[in-house]
Amino acid sequence: MTVPFLEGTRIYLRGLEDADADGSYPDWLNDAEVCQGNGHHVFPYAQAEAVEYIRNTRGNRSALVLAVVLREGDRHIGNVALQAIHPVHRSAEFAVLMGDKTAWGKGYASEAGRLICRHGFDALNLQRIYCGTFADNPGMIGLAKSLGMKEEGRRRQAVFKNGRYVDVVEFGLLSAEFQR
Repeated sequence: MTVPFLEGTRIYLRGLEDADADGSYPDWLNDAEVCQGNGHHVFPYAQAEAVEYIRNTRGNRSALVLAVVLREGDRHIGNVALQAIHPVHRSAEFAVLMGDKTAWGKGYASEAGRLICRHGFDALNLQRIYCGTFADNPGMIGLAKSLGMKEEGRRRQAVFKNGRYVDVVEFGLLSAEFQR
């Protein structure tokens, strides 16, 4: 077992490993249902692209991309990230991909979100963490709100997905608002 980077009750977060590309991870980005609420699933995603992405995350100080792993069974079920980390503005964009559909609806994304937000505020000294999601993505909207994020605005018809334009709802969370 790899040493966890951040530890939760039911999950732990670790850096992505080349071996993750050998598992189901690349398939997540080819699954229309997994990608219904994000910008993926536009072009096929290959294992080689997953390996390249994983390798590019190493040593990248503008993004912290971590695997979400179930403690029980040591199974990689998704990824969580703080990306576009800006050292001057002290801000970062929160992103999550729960690819293992058997893990949906069990609170793992919330646990991962709390872990990475706490790390962002306490270790990276961020002032603000934000995210945007499709207006028709109730899972991500609920997750953002459960993390304490406030709705900050809406970009109308900002994304073309599944043959139609969709609004993007923007959320933000300040360090002082985060419930540690």
